[in-house]
Amino acid sequence: MAAATTTPNVLLVMEEERRADVYPAHVLADIGRLARWHAPALTRDALLRDPGVLEEVDVLLTGWGAPVFDEALLSRAPRLNAVMVAAGSVRHLTPPEFWARGIPVVSAAAANAVPVAEFSLAQILLGLKQVHRLGREVAVGRRFPHDPPVAGGYGSRVGLLGLGEIGRLVARLLRSFDVEVLACDPVIDPAAAAELGVRLTGIDELFTSCDVVSVHAPLLPETEGLVGERLVALLPEGATLINTARGAVLDQPEVIGVLRDRPDLTAVLDVTWPEPPAPDSPLFTLPNVLLTPHLAGAMGRERARLGELVRDELRRLVHGEPLRHAVAPDRASTRA
Repeated sequence: MAAATTTPNVLLVMEEERRADVYPAHVLADIGRLARWHAPALTRDALLRDPGVLEEVDVLLTGWGAPVFDEALLSRAPRLNAVMVAAGSVRHLTPPEFWARGIPVVSAAAANAVPVAEFSLAQILLGLKQVHRLGREVAVGRRFPHDPPVAGGYGSRVGLLGLGEIGRLVARLLRSFDVEVLACDPVIDPAAAAELGVRLTGIDELFTSCDVVSVHAPLLPETEGLVGERLVALLPEGATLINTARGAVLDQPEVIGVLRDRPDLTAVLDVTWPEPPAPDSPLFTLPNVLLTPHLAGAMGRERARLGELVRDELRRLVHGEPLRHAVAPDRASTRA
């Protein structure tokens, strides 16, 4: 990539609600030193009402609430040479006509992976100690069990369903613990899995032999409803199932049925389908379900990591350096 010869015009387009978290003052100031703000920040709706503002924009910065880069929008942006998204997936933003233009698109998935992996690690460790199960048993029985059977954090097995950006980071974090990590991912390079210290296995062994299974698979046609009654019923006594990926990767009615029949199991569900669940969903009342409101991803101050990643990529673009987080067209469709 050749070094930039002029200062690029940049425009920020995203929802207002989380804009100040994602692009805090220090990030905006840094961007202002690297590029020229072409216009004040806009929402997607404001941009669609006045798409002519794109005529002289070189780099579009965005995040949650990004516009779809279809032909109608691209036709108004003849100078656009990069899109930088302070969020994870870009699949829904990039139709074929976008890729036909050859415009690089940056995703901040690597930055968003950090809090998700941290949340997953915390729940994995709690699951190995069976904190949630024993906690509810203590509350109901009002007594402490004597020497309860607990897998613990030594020699136990942790299963990762999916080794994408987040799954790989979880695997790296688990290397600090004395556990065996198994993973099921049909597209991961075995050498890459070995480098992570992960043993690849089939999905049945993952659910049969692991004390905790953490779901990190993207939602694709082949993964929709992948985890259902058959797999969850394979989990060993006292196991924990964690989902921080997409709710529809689980066949929710089937999973609920198994959880009703297996009070020894625990499900930690940070995502559901639909989201939130219907008010009468058993997920709200099943004692062995810990339901959290999609909070594993970047929240509050954590969101600044996403804007900082975009700022750093803009710096590389301006200095003619290779982008580190550009999404390849063939990978965009497999991201969550």
